[in-house]
Amino acid sequence: MQKILTHTIGFGLLFLFLSCGSKEVQSDRSSSDENTRKDSRIFVSKAQFDSSNMSLGSLSDQSFSVTVQVSGMIDVPPENRAVVTATMGGYIKTTPLLIGDKVSRGQGVVTIENPEFVSLQQQYLEVHEQLRYLEAEYERQKTMRAENITSDKRFLQAESSFKTARARHSGLGKQLQMLNISPERVAAGNIQSIVTIYAPITGSVTKVNVTKGAYVSPATDILEIVDNRHIHLELAVFEKDIMQLEKGQSILFKIPESSPETFKATVHLIGTDITENRTIKVHGHLEDETAANFITGMFVEAAIVTETAFAKALPETAVVAMGEQSWALKLSEKSEDGYFFEQIAVDAGPIAQGYIAIDLSNSLSLEDIFLTRGAFTLLDDE
Repeated sequence: MQKILTHTIGFGLLFLFLSCGSKEVQSDRSSSDENTRKDSRIFVSKAQFDSSNMSLGSLSDQSFSVTVQVSGMIDVPPENRAVVTATMGGYIKTTPLLIGDKVSRGQGVVTIENPEFVSLQQQYLEVHEQLRYLEAEYERQKTMRAENITSDKRFLQAESSFKTARARHSGLGKQLQMLNISPERVAAGNIQSIVTIYAPITGSVTKVNVTKGAYVSPATDILEIVDNRHIHLELAVFEKDIMQLEKGQSILFKIPESSPETFKATVHLIGTDITENRTIKVHGHLEDETAANFITGMFVEAAIVTETAFAKALPETAVVAMGEQSWALKLSEKSEDGYFFEQIAVDAGPIAQGYIAIDLSNSLSLEDIFLTRGAFTLLDDE
Protein backbone atom coordinates (compact mmCIF):
# COMPACT_ATOMS: atom_id res chain seq x y z
CA MET A 1 0.00 0.00 0.00
CA GLN A 2 2.80 2.35 0.93
CA LYS A 3 4.53 1.48 -2.34
CA ILE A 4 1.40 2.37 -4.35
CA LEU A 5 1.08 5.68 -2.55
CA THR A 6 4.71 6.48 -3.29
CA HIS A 7 4.21 5.84 -7.04
CA THR A 8 1.05 7.95 -7.05
CA ILE A 9 2.77 10.93 -5.47
CA GLY A 10 5.67 10.56 -7.91
CA PHE A 11 3.38 10.57 -10.94
CA GLY A 12 1.57 13.60 -9.53
CA LEU A 13 4.76 15.57 -9.09
CA LEU A 14 5.87 14.65 -12.61
CA PHE A 15 2.55 15.78 -14.09
CA LEU A 16 2.71 19.05 -12.18
CA PHE A 17 6.28 19.69 -13.42
CA LEU A 18 5.32 18.99 -17.02
CA SER A 19 2.25 21.22 -16.74
CA CYS A 20 4.25 24.16 -15.41
CA GLY A 21 6.84 23.72 -18.15
CA SER A 22 4.12 23.84 -20.79
CA LYS A 23 2.74 27.08 -19.36
CA GLU A 24 6.20 28.63 -19.32
CA VAL A 25 6.71 27.63 -22.96
CA GLN A 26 3.33 29.13 -23.90
CA SER A 27 4.19 32.32 -21.97
CA ASP A 28 7.57 32.56 -23.70
CA ARG A 29 5.92 32.10 -27.12
CA SER A 30 3.35 34.82 -26.33
CA SER A 31 6.07 37.21 -25.22
CA SER A 32 8.09 36.41 -28.35
CA ASP A 33 5.08 37.11 -30.60
CA GLU A 34 4.53 40.46 -28.90
CA ASN A 35 8.18 41.44 -29.35
CA THR A 36 8.06 40.38 -32.98
CA ARG A 37 5.02 42.57 -33.53
CA LYS A 38 6.76 45.57 -31.99
CA ASP A 39 10.07 44.82 -33.71
CA SER A 40 8.38 45.02 -37.13
CA ARG A 41 7.73 48.68 -36.42
CA ILE A 42 10.26 51.49 -36.38
CA PHE A 43 11.13 52.85 -32.96
CA VAL A 44 12.38 56.40 -32.47
CA SER A 45 13.49 57.52 -29.04
CA LYS A 46 12.48 60.93 -27.79
CA ALA A 47 16.11 62.00 -27.76
CA GLN A 48 16.53 61.00 -31.42
CA PHE A 49 13.21 62.63 -32.31
CA ASP A 50 14.25 65.96 -30.81
CA SER A 51 17.87 65.97 -32.01
CA SER A 52 16.81 65.21 -35.62
CA ASN A 53 14.14 67.94 -35.58
CA MET A 54 11.46 65.42 -36.47
CA SER A 55 7.82 66.44 -36.44
CA LEU A 56 4.36 64.90 -36.56
CA GLY A 57 1.32 65.91 -38.55
CA SER A 58 -1.91 64.73 -40.12
CA LEU A 59 -3.72 64.94 -43.44
CA SER A 60 -4.96 68.39 -44.42
CA ASP A 61 -6.87 70.00 -47.27
CA GLN A 62 -4.60 71.53 -49.90
CA SER A 63 -5.19 73.01 -53.33
CA PHE A 64 -3.62 71.22 -56.30
CA SER A 65 -3.40 72.69 -59.74
CA VAL A 66 -3.99 71.04 -63.08
CA THR A 67 -1.13 72.31 -65.20
CA VAL A 68 0.35 72.22 -68.68
CA GLN A 69 4.10 71.63 -68.58
CA VAL A 70 6.06 73.84 -70.98
CA SER A 71 9.55 75.24 -71.45
CA GLY A 72 10.96 78.44 -72.86
CA MET A 73 13.30 81.30 -72.07
CA ILE A 74 13.61 84.74 -70.53
CA ASP A 75 13.38 87.39 -73.24
CA VAL A 76 12.84 91.12 -73.77
CA PRO A 77 10.55 93.03 -76.16
CA PRO A 78 12.03 93.90 -79.56
CA GLU A 79 12.31 97.58 -78.63
CA ASN A 80 14.50 96.62 -75.66
CA ARG A 81 17.14 94.99 -77.87
CA ALA A 82 19.36 96.97 -80.22
CA VAL A 83 22.21 96.12 -82.58
CA VAL A 84 24.78 98.87 -83.17
CA THR A 85 25.95 99.21 -86.79
CA ALA A 86 27.82 101.79 -88.86
CA THR A 87 25.98 103.87 -91.46
CA MET A 88 29.13 103.86 -93.60
CA GLY A 89 32.03 101.45 -93.53
CA GLY A 90 35.23 102.28 -91.67
CA TYR A 91 38.01 101.08 -89.41
CA ILE A 92 37.42 100.71 -85.68
CA LYS A 93 39.40 103.43 -83.89
CA THR A 94 38.29 102.82 -80.30
CA THR A 95 36.05 100.21 -78.67
CA PRO A 96 36.15 100.82 -74.91
CA LEU A 97 33.24 98.62 -73.85
CA LEU A 98 33.18 95.03 -72.64
CA ILE A 99 30.35 92.55 -72.31
CA GLY A 100 28.33 93.45 -69.22
CA ASP A 101 29.10 97.17 -69.29
CA LYS A 102 26.14 99.47 -68.64
CA VAL A 103 25.43 102.16 -71.22
CA SER A 104 22.95 105.01 -71.47
CA ARG A 105 21.07 106.14 -74.52
CA GLY A 106 23.19 108.67 -76.42
CA GLN A 107 26.47 107.49 -74.90
CA GLY A 108 29.37 106.98 -77.30
CA VAL A 109 30.15 103.28 -77.64
CA VAL A 110 32.63 103.07 -80.54
CA THR A 111 34.50 105.33 -82.97
CA ILE A 112 35.36 104.58 -86.60
CA GLU A 113 37.64 106.27 -89.13
CA ASN A 114 37.41 106.45 -92.92
CA PRO A 115 38.83 108.88 -95.54
CA GLU A 116 35.41 108.86 -97.17
CA PHE A 117 34.09 110.80 -94.17
CA VAL A 118 36.48 113.62 -95.12
CA SER A 119 35.40 113.47 -98.76
CA LEU A 120 31.73 113.66 -97.81
CA GLN A 121 32.29 116.71 -95.62
CA GLN A 122 34.35 118.34 -98.35
CA GLN A 123 31.51 117.88 -100.84
CA TYR A 124 29.04 119.35 -98.38
CA LEU A 125 31.24 122.36 -97.71
CA GLU A 126 31.73 123.02 -101.45
CA VAL A 127 28.02 122.83 -102.15
CA HIS A 128 27.32 124.99 -99.11
CA GLU A 129 29.57 127.73 -100.48
CA GLN A 130 28.20 127.41 -104.01
CA LEU A 131 24.67 127.57 -102.73
CA ARG A 132 25.00 131.15 -101.55
CA TYR A 133 26.19 132.27 -104.97
CA LEU A 134 23.55 130.24 -106.84
CA GLU A 135 20.81 131.57 -104.58
CA ALA A 136 21.91 135.14 -105.16
CA GLU A 137 22.09 134.55 -108.93
CA TYR A 138 18.63 133.00 -108.90
CA GLU A 139 17.15 135.99 -107.06
CA ARG A 140 18.88 138.39 -109.50
CA GLN A 141 17.59 136.56 -112.56
CA LYS A 142 14.14 136.40 -111.00
CA THR A 143 14.10 140.20 -110.53
CA MET A 144 15.44 140.85 -114.05
CA ARG A 145 12.85 138.52 -115.57
CA ALA A 146 10.06 140.35 -113.78
CA GLU A 147 11.33 143.55 -115.43
CA ASN A 148 11.78 141.77 -118.80
CA ILE A 149 15.50 142.51 -118.74
CA THR A 150 16.67 138.88 -119.07
CA SER A 151 15.47 135.95 -121.11
CA ASP A 152 13.46 133.04 -119.76
CA LYS A 153 16.32 130.71 -120.65
CA ARG A 154 18.77 132.43 -118.33
CA PHE A 155 16.21 132.54 -115.55
CA LEU A 156 15.39 128.83 -115.88
CA GLN A 157 19.11 127.94 -115.89
CA ALA A 158 19.67 129.94 -112.70
CA GLU A 159 16.60 128.43 -111.06
CA SER A 160 17.63 124.89 -112.01
CA SER A 161 21.23 125.32 -110.77
CA PHE A 162 20.06 126.78 -107.48
CA LYS A 163 17.43 124.14 -106.73
CA THR A 164 19.79 121.30 -107.74
CA ALA A 165 22.50 122.61 -105.44
CA ARG A 166 19.96 123.09 -102.65
CA ALA A 167 18.77 119.48 -102.99
CA ARG A 168 22.35 118.20 -103.01
CA HIS A 169 23.16 120.36 -100.01
CA SER A 170 20.20 118.96 -98.10
CA GLY A 171 21.05 115.36 -99.02
CA LEU A 172 24.69 115.68 -98.00
CA GLY A 173 23.60 117.29 -94.74
CA LYS A 174 21.33 114.34 -93.95
CA GLN A 175 24.18 111.92 -94.65
CA LEU A 176 26.39 113.83 -92.26
CA GLN A 177 23.72 113.70 -89.57
CA MET A 178 23.43 109.94 -90.02
CA LEU A 179 27.17 109.77 -89.37
CA ASN A 180 26.68 111.91 -86.25
CA ILE A 181 28.60 114.76 -87.88
CA SER A 182 27.18 118.25 -87.38
CA PRO A 183 26.58 120.05 -90.73
CA GLU A 184 26.92 123.37 -88.91
CA ARG A 185 30.42 122.48 -87.74
CA VAL A 186 31.37 121.41 -91.27
CA ALA A 187 29.95 124.66 -92.67
CA ALA A 188 32.18 126.47 -90.21
CA GLY A 189 35.20 124.64 -91.68
CA ASN A 190 35.62 121.90 -89.04
CA ILE A 191 36.24 118.63 -90.91
CA GLN A 192 36.83 115.37 -89.02
CA SER A 193 37.98 111.91 -90.11
CA ILE A 194 36.66 110.06 -87.05
CA VAL A 195 32.99 109.65 -86.17
CA THR A 196 31.37 108.39 -82.99
CA ILE A 197 28.54 105.86 -82.88
CA TYR A 198 26.13 106.31 -79.97
CA ALA A 199 24.02 103.85 -78.00
CA PRO A 200 20.42 103.84 -79.30
CA ILE A 201 18.97 102.54 -76.00
CA THR A 202 19.88 102.26 -72.33
CA GLY A 203 20.97 98.78 -71.25
CA SER A 204 23.85 96.35 -70.95
CA VAL A 205 26.32 95.28 -73.62
CA THR A 206 25.67 91.60 -74.42
CA LYS A 207 27.86 91.17 -77.51
CA VAL A 208 31.07 92.79 -78.81
CA ASN A 209 31.87 91.58 -82.32
CA VAL A 210 34.80 93.81 -83.29
CA THR A 211 38.33 94.72 -82.22
CA LYS A 212 40.41 97.84 -82.69
CA GLY A 213 41.59 98.25 -86.27
CA ALA A 214 38.98 95.90 -87.77
CA TYR A 215 37.05 97.07 -90.82
CA VAL A 216 33.28 97.15 -90.48
CA SER A 217 30.70 97.54 -93.22
CA PRO A 218 27.13 98.79 -92.79
CA ALA A 219 26.05 95.13 -92.53
CA THR A 220 28.42 94.37 -89.62
CA ASP A 221 26.91 93.97 -86.15
CA ILE A 222 29.34 95.91 -83.96
CA LEU A 223 27.62 95.64 -80.58
CA GLU A 224 24.39 94.34 -79.10
CA ILE A 225 22.68 96.17 -76.23
CA VAL A 226 19.82 94.70 -74.20
CA ASP A 227 17.63 96.59 -71.76
CA ASN A 228 16.60 94.13 -69.02
CA ARG A 229 14.34 96.54 -67.19
CA HIS A 230 11.32 94.86 -68.77
CA ILE A 231 11.57 91.11 -69.30
CA HIS A 232 9.02 88.44 -70.09
CA LEU A 233 8.63 84.72 -70.62
CA GLU A 234 8.66 83.34 -74.13
CA LEU A 235 7.19 79.83 -73.84
CA ALA A 236 6.64 77.09 -76.42
CA VAL A 237 3.36 75.18 -75.94
CA PHE A 238 2.60 72.02 -77.89
CA GLU A 239 -0.35 72.07 -80.23
CA LYS A 240 -2.26 69.44 -78.21
CA ASP A 241 -2.30 71.67 -75.10
CA ILE A 242 -3.09 75.05 -76.62
CA MET A 243 -6.89 74.71 -76.33
CA GLN A 244 -6.57 74.61 -72.52
CA LEU A 245 -4.87 78.00 -72.31
CA GLU A 246 -6.47 81.39 -71.74
CA LYS A 247 -5.17 84.88 -71.25
CA GLY A 248 -4.70 85.68 -67.56
CA GLN A 249 -3.87 82.15 -66.36
CA SER A 250 -1.13 81.78 -63.74
CA ILE A 251 2.33 80.53 -64.63
CA LEU A 252 4.73 78.92 -62.16
CA PHE A 253 8.27 78.73 -63.49
CA LYS A 254 11.80 77.84 -62.40
CA ILE A 255 15.31 78.53 -63.67
CA PRO A 256 16.59 74.92 -63.27
CA GLU A 257 20.23 75.76 -63.96
CA SER A 258 20.37 78.64 -61.47
CA SER A 259 17.85 78.30 -58.62
CA PRO A 260 15.30 75.85 -57.16
CA GLU A 261 12.99 78.75 -56.32
CA THR A 262 9.59 79.01 -58.01
CA PHE A 263 8.54 82.34 -59.54
CA LYS A 264 5.15 83.56 -60.74
CA ALA A 265 3.95 85.02 -64.03
CA THR A 266 0.72 85.46 -66.00
CA VAL A 267 -0.27 84.51 -69.54
CA HIS A 268 -0.38 87.79 -71.46
CA LEU A 269 -0.51 86.77 -75.13
CA ILE A 270 -1.15 83.50 -76.96
CA GLY A 271 0.28 83.16 -80.44
CA THR A 272 -1.81 82.33 -83.48
CA ASP A 273 0.89 80.70 -85.58
CA ILE A 274 2.14 77.11 -85.31
CA THR A 275 5.87 76.66 -85.78
CA GLU A 276 7.57 73.85 -87.69
CA ASN A 277 7.93 71.76 -84.51
CA ARG A 278 4.16 72.04 -83.85
CA THR A 279 4.37 74.53 -80.98
CA ILE A 280 2.72 77.89 -80.31
CA LYS A 281 4.44 80.84 -78.67
CA VAL A 282 2.95 82.05 -75.38
CA HIS A 283 4.01 85.41 -73.92
CA GLY A 284 3.99 85.71 -70.12
CA HIS A 285 4.47 88.74 -67.86
CA LEU A 286 6.37 88.28 -64.59
CA GLU A 287 4.67 89.36 -61.35
CA ASP A 288 7.98 90.64 -59.94
CA GLU A 289 10.74 91.29 -62.46
CA THR A 290 13.18 92.15 -59.65
CA ALA A 291 12.63 88.88 -57.72
CA ALA A 292 15.93 87.53 -59.04
CA ASN A 293 18.80 88.48 -61.30
CA PHE A 294 17.05 87.36 -64.46
CA ILE A 295 19.17 87.41 -67.61
CA THR A 296 17.94 87.36 -71.18
CA GLY A 297 18.25 83.89 -72.69
CA MET A 298 17.87 81.92 -69.44
CA PHE A 299 16.16 78.55 -69.94
CA VAL A 300 12.95 78.14 -67.93
CA GLU A 301 10.70 75.22 -67.03
CA ALA A 302 7.13 76.35 -66.46
CA ALA A 303 3.70 75.06 -65.54
CA ILE A 304 0.64 76.93 -66.78
CA VAL A 305 -2.25 76.48 -64.30
CA THR A 306 -5.45 75.62 -66.17
CA GLU A 307 -7.65 74.71 -63.15
CA THR A 308 -7.44 74.13 -59.37
CA ALA A 309 -8.86 71.31 -57.16
CA PHE A 310 -8.65 70.40 -53.43
CA ALA A 311 -7.42 67.08 -51.98
CA LYS A 312 -6.16 65.55 -48.72
CA ALA A 313 -2.40 65.86 -48.52
CA LEU A 314 0.71 65.39 -46.43
CA PRO A 315 3.86 67.49 -46.48
CA GLU A 316 6.16 66.34 -49.26
CA THR A 317 8.78 65.36 -46.68
CA ALA A 318 6.37 62.80 -45.13
CA VAL A 319 6.31 60.59 -48.23
CA VAL A 320 9.29 58.61 -49.53
CA ALA A 321 9.30 57.09 -53.01
CA MET A 322 11.07 53.73 -53.15
CA GLY A 323 10.95 52.19 -56.59
CA GLU A 324 7.41 52.39 -57.93
CA GLN A 325 5.82 52.58 -54.46
CA SER A 326 5.47 55.50 -52.05
CA TRP A 327 5.69 55.00 -48.29
CA ALA A 328 4.85 56.94 -45.14
CA LEU A 329 5.39 56.34 -41.41
CA LYS A 330 2.16 56.29 -39.40
CA LEU A 331 2.33 56.67 -35.63
CA SER A 332 1.04 53.47 -34.02
CA GLU A 333 2.12 53.96 -30.41
CA LYS A 334 3.60 56.67 -28.24
CA SER A 335 5.34 55.73 -24.99
CA GLU A 336 7.47 57.39 -22.35
CA ASP A 337 10.58 56.20 -24.19
CA GLY A 338 9.65 57.30 -27.68
CA TYR A 339 7.50 56.60 -30.74
CA PHE A 340 6.60 53.46 -32.70
CA PHE A 341 5.89 54.00 -36.40
CA GLU A 342 4.31 51.64 -38.90
CA GLN A 343 5.57 51.72 -42.48
CA ILE A 344 2.54 51.87 -44.80
CA ALA A 345 2.17 52.15 -48.55
CA VAL A 346 0.29 55.22 -49.80
CA ASP A 347 -1.15 56.25 -53.15
CA ALA A 348 0.63 59.52 -53.84
CA GLY A 349 -0.74 62.06 -56.26
CA PRO A 350 0.50 65.41 -57.62
CA ILE A 351 2.83 67.72 -55.71
CA ALA A 352 2.18 71.43 -55.18
CA GLN A 353 3.58 74.06 -52.85
CA GLY A 354 5.44 71.50 -50.73
CA TYR A 355 2.48 69.11 -50.29
CA ILE A 356 1.67 65.79 -51.94
CA ALA A 357 -1.87 64.55 -52.51
CA ILE A 358 -2.80 61.26 -50.78
CA ASP A 359 -5.60 58.90 -51.85
CA LEU A 360 -7.69 57.88 -48.81
CA SER A 361 -8.95 54.68 -50.46
CA ASN A 362 -6.30 52.55 -48.71
CA SER A 363 -8.02 52.67 -45.28
CA LEU A 364 -6.34 55.84 -44.05
CA SER A 365 -8.33 58.14 -41.78
CA LEU A 366 -8.16 61.83 -41.00
CA GLU A 367 -7.24 60.99 -37.40
CA ASP A 368 -4.01 59.21 -38.40
CA ILE A 369 -0.77 60.86 -37.31
CA PHE A 370 2.30 60.70 -39.56
CA LEU A 371 5.98 61.51 -39.28
CA THR A 372 6.11 64.61 -41.48
CA ARG A 373 9.81 65.35 -41.12
CA GLY A 374 12.59 62.76 -40.94
CA ALA A 375 10.82 59.89 -42.73
CA PHE A 376 13.41 59.67 -45.49
CA THR A 377 16.25 59.06 -43.02
CA LEU A 378 14.42 56.27 -41.21
CA LEU A 379 13.17 54.50 -44.33
CA ASP A 380 16.53 54.82 -46.03
CA ASP A 381 18.14 52.98 -43.11
CA GLU A 382 15.72 50.10 -43.39
